[in-house]
Amino acid sequence: MADLRPYPTVLVIAGSDSCAGAGLQADLKACAALGAYALTVVTAVTAQNTCGVRAIHPVPLDMVAAQLEAILEDIPVAAVKTGMLADPQLVAMVAASLDGLPHVPVVVDPVMVAQSGHRLVSDAAVAAIRELLLPRATVLTPNVPEAQALLGRPVAAGDGAAARDLVALGPQWVLLKGGHGEGAVCEDVLVDATTTQRLQAPRLFTRNTHGTGCTLASAVAAGLALGFAVPQAVTQAHRYLQAALAAGARRCLGQGAGPVDHLWCLEERECR
Repeated sequence: MADLRPYPTVLVIAGSDSCAGAGLQADLKACAALGAYALTVVTAVTAQNTCGVRAIHPVPLDMVAAQLEAILEDIPVAAVKTGMLADPQLVAMVAASLDGLPHVPVVVDPVMVAQSGHRLVSDAAVAAIRELLLPRATVLTPNVPEAQALLGRPVAAGDGAAARDLVALGPQWVLLKGGHGEGAVCEDVLVDATTTQRLQAPRLFTRNTHGTGCTLASAVAAGLALGFAVPQAVTQAHRYLQAALAAGARRCLGQGAGPVDHLWCLEERECR
């Protein structure tokens, strides 16, 4: 057994997307593309397509707990990524579980609103994420609306001051995403308590952006599972997502916001 190589595992705690562009399905594809193995805990089942969310069915708390227990008692976890956590009791349970993984990096994607604009979590859940998950986060990956919800004030794309205000709430690093900005350049901002890194890319004007947030956060978690430092993991994830967006812009699925092409690298033979 000594010569067997362990998988770099990412424990993904998130909701399921029936059209497979976001949620756990996006997480699975992004992790696989970057060489990590995603373990999945389903927190909710959604009925959705490229045009919007039709229904959300939360998984009962005892079943979420059973999934976590089954994984953690058997499989070592190299990184954690959280996604859709729709109510405060679920947030509290997940936060308590993370206390049992004190040396494992945690990527928190504060999923609050679907690409279609459908609200996915309650105000109480937003408060619980702020109070219980942010202090446990290695990397927090909000978009502009999510940053506004967490800070309770307006935030602009590329707003380094807002990203630092989010760091003050507890996460070690904040990656403030710039997809909701305007202009020819899309700029993400990565900050910790002392440094700022700006990641820029030409803005792609495509409707196929479903699942970009889930994809980026999982790609960051995959890099951390592989042993990268946060800036290196984020840089790789940013590069991977830009290529997935560009490839997805040349594809079509459904009548609304289609997905990025998570597996563009199968054609180009190289994801990383």
